Amino acid sequence: MATLDWSQCPAVESIPGKRSGAWVFRNTRMPVSTVFENPEAGSTIEEIIEQFHVTREQIQSVFEFAARSLDSPTVPTCAPALTDARPR
Repeated sequence: MATLDWSQCPAVESIPGKRSGAWVFRNTRMPVSTVFENPEAGSTIEEIIEQFHVTREQIQSVFEFAARSLDSPTVPTCAPALTDARPR
């Protein structure tokens, strides 16, 4: 999977010395990755909002950015498969 360019998402920031420069929700210390990891572990969006003190709008913005980035035409395509040229 391609790495997302979070610098293009206005809901997040990366500040050296703040969470080791990880991408976090703007004005928080909550890493963006938390929003993707916690639902995999069974947490709901409501639980994430309550536990990490982010807004639904911030989470929605990150999800929309990720979805748009995945739809981007710059995603590399697979190379054609090589065929076995040996006679049968």
